[in-house]
Amino acid sequence: MESKDRIKRLLDYKNLLYQLQSLGFVKVFSDNIADAMGISSSLVRKDFAVFGIVGSQKGGYEIESIIDRINQVLGKNEIEKIIIVGVGRIGQALMQYSKGFREEGIRIIAGFDSDPTKMNGGADIPVFPINELHEFVVENKIKFAIVAVPETAARATIEILKQEKIQGILNFTSLSVKSTDETTISNVDIEHELAQLIYFVNNRK
Repeated sequence: MESKDRIKRLLDYKNLLYQLQSLGFVKVFSDNIADAMGISSSLVRKDFAVFGIVGSQKGGYEIESIIDRINQVLGKNEIEKIIIVGVGRIGQALMQYSKGFREEGIRIIAGFDSDPTKMNGGADIPVFPINELHEFVVENKIKFAIVAVPETAARATIEILKQEKIQGILNFTSLSVKSTDETTISNVDIEHELAQLIYFVNNRK
Protein backbone atom coordinates (compact mmCIF):
# COMPACT_ATOMS: atom_id res chain seq x y z
CA MET A 1 0.00 0.00 0.00
CA GLU A 2 1.31 3.41 -0.94
CA SER A 3 2.07 5.95 1.78
CA LYS A 4 -0.40 8.74 2.55
CA ASP A 5 2.31 11.28 1.67
CA ARG A 6 2.67 9.88 -1.84
CA ILE A 7 -1.09 9.84 -2.40
CA LYS A 8 -1.32 13.42 -1.14
CA ARG A 9 1.39 14.44 -3.58
CA LEU A 10 -0.58 12.82 -6.41
CA LEU A 11 -3.52 15.05 -5.54
CA ASP A 12 -1.21 18.08 -5.40
CA TYR A 13 0.29 17.12 -8.78
CA LYS A 14 -3.16 16.91 -10.31
CA ASN A 15 -4.24 20.31 -8.98
CA LEU A 16 -1.04 21.89 -10.29
CA LEU A 17 -1.42 20.21 -13.69
CA TYR A 18 -4.98 21.51 -14.02
CA GLN A 19 -3.65 25.01 -13.36
CA LEU A 20 -0.91 24.62 -15.99
CA GLN A 21 -3.46 23.21 -18.43
CA SER A 22 -5.71 26.25 -17.92
CA LEU A 23 -2.73 28.45 -18.84
CA GLY A 24 -2.31 26.62 -22.14
CA PHE A 25 0.51 24.21 -21.27
CA VAL A 26 0.45 20.81 -22.98
CA LYS A 27 3.69 19.35 -21.64
CA VAL A 28 5.63 19.77 -18.43
CA PHE A 29 9.02 18.73 -17.02
CA SER A 30 9.67 17.27 -13.59
CA ASP A 31 11.74 20.37 -12.75
CA ASN A 32 8.70 22.61 -13.40
CA ILE A 33 6.52 20.52 -11.07
CA ALA A 34 9.25 20.30 -8.42
CA ASP A 35 9.82 24.07 -8.39
CA ALA A 36 6.11 24.82 -8.11
CA MET A 37 5.63 22.37 -5.23
CA GLY A 38 8.89 23.00 -3.38
CA ILE A 39 10.15 19.41 -3.68
CA SER A 40 12.99 17.74 -5.58
CA SER A 41 12.63 16.77 -9.23
CA SER A 42 13.97 13.30 -8.38
CA LEU A 43 11.03 12.81 -6.00
CA VAL A 44 8.59 13.80 -8.77
CA ARG A 45 10.20 11.32 -11.17
CA LYS A 46 10.17 8.59 -8.50
CA ASP A 47 6.47 9.16 -7.77
CA PHE A 48 5.65 9.07 -11.47
CA ALA A 49 7.70 5.91 -12.01
CA VAL A 50 5.92 4.13 -9.15
CA PHE A 51 2.57 4.74 -10.85
CA GLY A 52 3.72 4.08 -14.40
CA ILE A 53 3.68 7.70 -15.56
CA VAL A 54 6.24 7.97 -18.34
CA GLY A 55 7.81 10.87 -20.17
CA SER A 56 11.05 11.65 -21.96
CA GLN A 57 14.11 13.57 -20.90
CA LYS A 58 13.83 15.92 -23.87
CA GLY A 59 10.06 16.08 -24.35
CA GLY A 60 8.87 15.99 -20.77
CA TYR A 61 5.49 14.64 -19.73
CA GLU A 62 2.17 15.18 -21.48
CA ILE A 63 -0.11 16.86 -18.95
CA GLU A 64 -3.30 15.17 -20.16
CA SER A 65 -1.79 11.69 -19.89
CA ILE A 66 -0.49 12.39 -16.36
CA ILE A 67 -3.94 13.54 -15.23
CA ASP A 68 -5.58 10.49 -16.81
CA ARG A 69 -3.13 8.16 -15.09
CA ILE A 70 -3.54 9.87 -11.71
CA ASN A 71 -7.32 9.55 -12.04
CA GLN A 72 -6.89 5.84 -12.79
CA VAL A 73 -4.68 5.38 -9.73
CA LEU A 74 -7.08 7.27 -7.48
CA GLY A 75 -10.11 5.47 -8.88
CA LYS A 76 -11.57 8.69 -10.27
CA ASN A 77 -12.57 7.12 -13.58
CA GLU A 78 -15.45 5.38 -11.82
CA ILE A 79 -18.15 6.95 -9.67
CA GLU A 80 -17.70 5.97 -6.02
CA LYS A 81 -20.95 5.89 -4.03
CA ILE A 82 -20.77 7.11 -0.44
CA ILE A 83 -23.24 7.28 2.43
CA ILE A 84 -23.21 9.67 5.39
CA VAL A 85 -24.16 8.42 8.85
CA GLY A 86 -25.14 11.36 11.03
CA VAL A 87 -27.00 14.20 9.34
CA GLY A 88 -26.18 16.98 11.77
CA ARG A 89 -24.37 20.17 10.80
CA ILE A 90 -21.28 18.48 9.38
CA GLY A 91 -23.30 15.82 7.59
CA GLN A 92 -25.65 18.41 6.09
CA ALA A 93 -22.73 20.59 4.99
CA LEU A 94 -21.12 17.65 3.20
CA MET A 95 -24.41 16.79 1.50
CA GLN A 96 -24.82 20.38 0.34
CA TYR A 97 -21.34 20.26 -1.18
CA SER A 98 -22.15 17.06 -3.06
CA LYS A 99 -21.93 18.77 -6.47
CA GLY A 100 -18.26 19.56 -5.82
CA PHE A 101 -17.60 15.94 -4.90
CA ARG A 102 -19.17 14.73 -8.15
CA GLU A 103 -16.46 16.54 -10.11
CA GLU A 104 -13.97 14.23 -8.36
CA GLY A 105 -15.93 11.08 -9.12
CA ILE A 106 -17.57 10.94 -5.68
CA ARG A 107 -21.33 10.71 -5.24
CA ILE A 108 -23.04 10.96 -1.87
CA ILE A 109 -26.19 8.94 -2.43
CA ALA A 110 -27.87 8.83 1.00
CA GLY A 111 -27.74 9.92 4.61
CA PHE A 112 -28.73 7.96 7.70
CA ASP A 113 -29.76 9.24 11.11
CA SER A 114 -31.60 8.16 14.27
CA ASP A 115 -33.56 11.46 14.52
CA PRO A 116 -37.05 11.00 12.98
CA THR A 117 -37.29 14.74 12.22
CA LYS A 118 -34.39 14.45 9.76
CA MET A 119 -35.94 11.72 7.61
CA ASN A 120 -36.55 12.76 4.00
CA GLY A 121 -36.72 9.89 1.54
CA GLY A 122 -37.73 12.17 -1.33
CA ALA A 123 -34.78 14.58 -1.21
CA ASP A 124 -32.05 14.74 -3.87
CA ILE A 125 -29.90 12.99 -1.28
CA PRO A 126 -32.46 11.03 0.74
CA VAL A 127 -32.14 10.58 4.50
CA PHE A 128 -33.24 7.23 5.95
CA PRO A 129 -33.55 5.72 9.44
CA ILE A 130 -30.44 3.96 10.66
CA ASN A 131 -32.31 0.63 10.79
CA GLU A 132 -32.54 0.69 6.99
CA LEU A 133 -28.76 0.88 6.62
CA HIS A 134 -28.13 -2.84 6.09
CA GLU A 135 -30.59 -3.23 3.23
CA PHE A 136 -29.37 -0.06 1.52
CA VAL A 137 -25.68 -1.02 1.76
CA VAL A 138 -26.34 -4.47 0.30
CA GLU A 139 -28.61 -3.27 -2.53
CA ASN A 140 -26.27 -0.45 -3.57
CA LYS A 141 -22.98 -2.26 -2.94
CA ILE A 142 -21.66 0.53 -0.74
CA LYS A 143 -17.95 0.42 0.14
CA PHE A 144 -17.47 3.88 1.66
CA ALA A 145 -19.10 5.84 4.47
CA ILE A 146 -18.65 9.17 6.24
CA VAL A 147 -19.36 9.20 9.97
CA ALA A 148 -20.52 12.51 11.44
CA VAL A 149 -22.38 11.40 14.56
CA PRO A 150 -21.83 12.70 18.13
CA GLU A 151 -18.76 11.26 19.84
CA THR A 152 -20.94 9.20 22.20
CA ALA A 153 -22.32 7.27 19.21
CA ALA A 154 -19.11 7.12 17.18
CA ARG A 155 -17.68 3.76 18.27
CA ALA A 156 -21.01 1.92 17.98
CA THR A 157 -21.66 3.49 14.56
CA ILE A 158 -18.25 2.50 13.22
CA GLU A 159 -18.72 -1.05 14.53
CA ILE A 160 -22.03 -1.26 12.66
CA LEU A 161 -20.33 -0.11 9.46
CA LYS A 162 -17.56 -2.68 9.93
CA GLN A 163 -20.19 -5.41 10.31
CA GLU A 164 -21.76 -4.19 7.07
CA LYS A 165 -18.39 -4.78 5.35
CA ILE A 166 -17.81 -1.08 4.66
CA GLN A 167 -14.20 -0.90 3.46
CA GLY A 168 -13.45 2.79 3.91
CA ILE A 169 -14.66 5.19 6.62
CA LEU A 170 -14.00 8.93 6.89
CA ASN A 171 -14.50 9.62 10.59
CA PHE A 172 -15.48 13.21 11.40
CA THR A 173 -15.99 12.53 15.12
CA SER A 174 -13.45 13.50 17.78
CA LEU A 175 -12.98 9.81 18.62
CA SER A 176 -9.88 8.40 16.90
CA VAL A 177 -10.43 4.85 15.66
CA LYS A 178 -7.75 2.58 14.20
CA SER A 179 -8.00 0.90 10.82
CA THR A 180 -8.25 -2.87 10.53
CA ASP A 181 -7.25 -5.28 7.77
CA GLU A 182 -10.82 -5.12 6.43
CA THR A 183 -11.66 -1.44 7.00
CA THR A 184 -9.51 1.63 6.39
CA ILE A 185 -10.47 4.49 8.71
CA SER A 186 -9.33 8.06 8.19
CA ASN A 187 -9.89 10.24 11.26
CA VAL A 188 -10.61 13.94 10.71
CA ASP A 189 -10.60 15.81 14.03
CA ILE A 190 -11.51 19.37 13.04
CA GLU A 191 -11.03 20.76 16.56
CA HIS A 192 -7.58 19.16 16.79
CA GLU A 193 -6.53 20.54 13.40
CA LEU A 194 -7.77 24.04 14.30
CA ALA A 195 -5.98 23.93 17.65
CA GLN A 196 -2.71 23.04 15.89
CA LEU A 197 -3.23 25.79 13.33
CA ILE A 198 -3.92 28.40 16.02
CA TYR A 199 -0.90 27.29 18.03
CA PHE A 200 1.52 27.53 15.10
CA VAL A 201 0.16 30.92 13.97
CA ASN A 202 0.34 32.37 17.47
CA ASN A 203 3.84 31.00 18.10
CA ARG A 204 5.56 32.14 14.94
CA LYS A 205 8.99 33.56 15.58
